[in-house]
Amino acid sequence: MITEERHQLIVSELKQKGSVRVADLVEKFNISESTIRRDLVQLEALNYLKRVHGGAVPVQNKFVEKSFNDKSHQFVAQKDLIAQYAASLVDEGDSIYLDSGTTTYEMIKYLKGKEIVVVTNGLSHVESLIEYNIPCFVLGGKVKQKTKAVVGYEAISALHRYRFDKCFMGSNGVHSLHGFTTPDPEEAMIKENAIKASNDIFILVDDSKFGEVSFTRFAEIGEATIITNSDDDLTQYQDKTTVKVVRK
Repeated sequence: MITEERHQLIVSELKQKGSVRVADLVEKFNISESTIRRDLVQLEALNYLKRVHGGAVPVQNKFVEKSFNDKSHQFVAQKDLIAQYAASLVDEGDSIYLDSGTTTYEMIKYLKGKEIVVVTNGLSHVESLIEYNIPCFVLGGKVKQKTKAVVGYEAISALHRYRFDKCFMGSNGVHSLHGFTTPDPEEAMIKENAIKASNDIFILVDDSKFGEVSFTRFAEIGEATIITNSDDDLTQYQDKTTVKVVRK
């Protein structure tokens, strides 16, 4: 198989699955790991993808938010690992905020049985919270169909009534200079106000989010503790905040 043909197949695989792993590509094409890694370097230089630990993900459009359903099928194992650790930080008697992200959604099953109260703007989260018999409040306002998040003035007004021991949220981008970012200014405003109402702030991100910058900043790096699975050099973030790396 010639290089150009292999590159086309890698890009096609990436579009279909949302991410690719080096090990899977080695098996699929029956070629060496060094060749696949060289392919990924070349495709990254052409802006077809972004390399991450163990594989690659698509280049993000800083203005476009993927749907909740699309994101829920990406980095499943990593999100579950991050979510399990994040849930372990929730103490009995806590009031917590969970934003509408897919990683915070994975936290819910690990919160079962804890005497807590949860506030969320995630419509998908509400059904799961009810299933696990966790007392919860949902913000009212405009519903975004793609992310199943509640946003807008009414949601922000509702947030002003609450105070949280801890809040947990995702981020489309994590950058040492530009901070935590998301494509939608309305979702950014919800995140900002939840952060203001919280004693402790945790950002839950898999390793594909580092170095990315989306349209709207909602917090500086130093405002939150980062929980991630990344094995990359995170010194530039650790110099500014606490970074907890969780592994199997």
